[in-house]
Amino acid sequence: MNEATSPPRIIQGGMGIGVSHWKLARAVSRLGHLGVVSGTAVDTVFVRRLQDGDPGGHMRRAMRQFPIRDVCESVLAQYYLPLGARGATPYKLLPLYRRVVGRAREQTTILANFVEVWLAKEGHNGVVGINLLTKVQMPNLASLYGAMLAGVDYVLMGAGIPRDIPAVLDALAEHRAAELKLDVEGPADSATEQLLFVPRAHERNDWRVLKRPRFIPIVSASSLATTLARKASGSVEGFVVEGPTAGGHNAPPRGAPSFSAEGEPLYGDRDIVDLGRIRELGLPFWLAGGCGTPEGLRSALAAGAAGVQVGTLFAYCDESGLDAGIKRGVLAGLVTGGVRVRTDARASPTGYPFKVVHADGLERQDDERVRHCDLGYLRTAYRTPAGTLGYRCASEPVDQYVSKGGNIADTAGRRCLCNGLTANIGQAQIRGTSVELPLLTSGDDLVSLQCFARGREHYSAADVVGFIDSGAPVVVQG
Repeated sequence: MNEATSPPRIIQGGMGIGVSHWKLARAVSRLGHLGVVSGTAVDTVFVRRLQDGDPGGHMRRAMRQFPIRDVCESVLAQYYLPLGARGATPYKLLPLYRRVVGRAREQTTILANFVEVWLAKEGHNGVVGINLLTKVQMPNLASLYGAMLAGVDYVLMGAGIPRDIPAVLDALAEHRAAELKLDVEGPADSATEQLLFVPRAHERNDWRVLKRPRFIPIVSASSLATTLARKASGSVEGFVVEGPTAGGHNAPPRGAPSFSAEGEPLYGDRDIVDLGRIRELGLPFWLAGGCGTPEGLRSALAAGAAGVQVGTLFAYCDESGLDAGIKRGVLAGLVTGGVRVRTDARASPTGYPFKVVHADGLERQDDERVRHCDLGYLRTAYRTPAGTLGYRCASEPVDQYVSKGGNIADTAGRRCLCNGLTANIGQAQIRGTSVELPLLTSGDDLVSLQCFARGREHYSAADVVGFIDSGAPVVVQG
């Protein structure tokens, strides 16, 4: 594939935490499409892999290529344990992110993103992207720099308005300092807070200009695409247009909120993206959300799209990071009709609707969970009465959230996405005699996956690509 002239037909969705890991992204990229790693909480995923003994030695192999001096030795000393040595002890935690973190904490984030992208790109000439959430602000500058040190080809970002990211990519490519405005809850006249990342604070010998990756925002409205195309801080190279059937977080319905009898938010005509306006922008775009079929690809191409972004089918393939038992349970449940997807308006502390999978026989996180907030990626900054910054999350212990000025009503029905999603990939934290339970998410089209899986207990990324790509029109060469 010629990256400069041929946009990828299939983008493999960047599913966090750790579902879209380097093995899946590499498999898709080697098939000639865009494989994408998830950068969300990948620093926690990375240090937990080390504590689990780094099976196969992949983390340490990639670490040997890391260009910033003296980082790897320190990280290994802190987190690496021989295979089986951790036993039933809890995972050692990274310090929680804040507006300003220590040099070592920042370098662990750089290293983790470097390792994930480097492994995804190893051994082939295909293109690799990284997906980050605009909402998870505080690690993003260091995450982008680490991915760029490894030669990432595309950056995809949703869950917010990433208008300042193009300028950040321009700056980081030249190892210049980069800034992002930090969203802070509090009085409107409060001082503006900035997140600052200074590449040259991290010692290395080679300061040659890095490749500037292509930037693909994920949007749910044509108005947002127009704003980003015209008013972003630098070049935007296309859009993923995502509907409310996609997995993970969804945009809230437009207009006055209404709900089904089961409490799910209802979407209407105002939530349908005007693809005509998207086409007028003259940039490539990909459709996402329920598009992972031959018919979905044909429809996308007929609408003028460059292709589709697909998550759900890839999430349950052999190469994904989902726990093998979860994959087996869901695929078996599809055969018996024991699986459904619910759009939960309350589960996420962000306030965005969040897709939750209910599968017979699979335990999941619920209201019985004792609240802990020890990963903290979805914490938001707020202005304290003293004028300083504090950090809170509607999924943390209720008394703590209220003591920080939070409204107790915001805590109702919230789940801990950080701990639940890490449990999905076999990295559940141990707390005394209890273990964190999964919180599985998929798109609405999960129930139609049975048409593709046809009762199989497993399938590969190549099977997914072959299935979807069979719907593309044949191009006769010459």
